[in-house]
Amino acid sequence: MNSFRLRRPARVALTAVCLALGSVAMSACSPIVEERGYIFDPADLDKLQTGSSKEQVRSVMGSPSTVSTVDGEAWYYISSKFETVAFYEPKEIERTVAAVYFDKTDVVQQVAYYGLEDGQIVNFVDRKTPTRGKELTVLGQLFGNLGRFNNQSTGIPSVGTGNPTNRR
Repeated sequence: MNSFRLRRPARVALTAVCLALGSVAMSACSPIVEERGYIFDPADLDKLQTGSSKEQVRSVMGSPSTVSTVDGEAWYYISSKFETVAFYEPKEIERTVAAVYFDKTDVVQQVAYYGLEDGQIVNFVDRKTPTRGKELTVLGQLFGNLGRFNNQSTGIPSVGTGNPTNRR
């Protein structure tokens, strides 16, 4: 009975240490959410109206994240939320894009909103376009210049040439 009482504080301490380590381990698995890009204010988005000038949009929203000049001009304000869990790669969980389209007179023609579901994945092509001309091999590059010395075209005198009058 006496030995049981001596072990009980050790068990309590061991249980407390295990619970503490378990809670630390579980907190490491909680996701970290970070916002990137333009942080939207709903009140500012409501101020964007058709007929506003570029300067009015800039004073309300600030500088755009990116600008496009295809089919007129458009300003894009882009915001994303990423979630990182433990050691995994960050995953984009939310994206908001406010697109402000201008006409030729720099007046707002349309304001559109896009989300993550509107995005498209673009696959890039790895192919390379070869340049036409002489294609050299490694040996051709190493031995290609042997015997191609032309001193007359470079203006550099060969060894032993020059004015020997200064020598005695």
